[in-house]
Amino acid sequence: MSTSEPIDSSFSNPENPSPVSADSAPALSPPEDWQAALTQAEEALRTKDDECLRLRADMENLRKRTATELSQARKFALESFAGELLAVMDSLEAAQQVKEASLDSYRNGVELTARQLTSVFDKFHIQAIHPEGQRFDPNRHQAIASLEHDEIPAQNVISVMQKGFILHERVLRPALVTVSKGKAGSPS
Repeated sequence: MSTSEPIDSSFSNPENPSPVSADSAPALSPPEDWQAALTQAEEALRTKDDECLRLRADMENLRKRTATELSQARKFALESFAGELLAVMDSLEAAQQVKEASLDSYRNGVELTARQLTSVFDKFHIQAIHPEGQRFDPNRHQAIASLEHDEIPAQNVISVMQKGFILHERVLRPALVTVSKGKAGSPS
């Protein structure tokens, strides 16, 4: 090959078409269109960044507001219950102020106060556990003693020494009970 001949005459000859067709080459936009597209993309990015910052601020405000509300709810959760108990306390204090009263008037006052307290308990779903004669349940009862009993089957409650209480389905205080071992002389 000599240096005077061109390597590929198709590139140097305008009459001979190039090996790459015009249809297969990517269409390039003029530089002005690129600048407009870049400006538009930058504006869209700024808008999304602004939306993201606003969303973060909203979430932080929501987190703070929720924390404050939760703190207030914990602090004042017993407010309505305590308010209802004030009437019971007033009745007890009124009974203490009476100088000369009969045994019957004291009894009536105590019964009235007990009804007030029971009403408050009912309003707030606090119920007494009355397990006498029932099967012993270690989730609701605490056995203080066990006795042999001819008439009550083993593992049943014979007597209640102290009532238990539940709030909805949660035990506030288990009932203190005596449990039967069954008949004397028989294996349990």
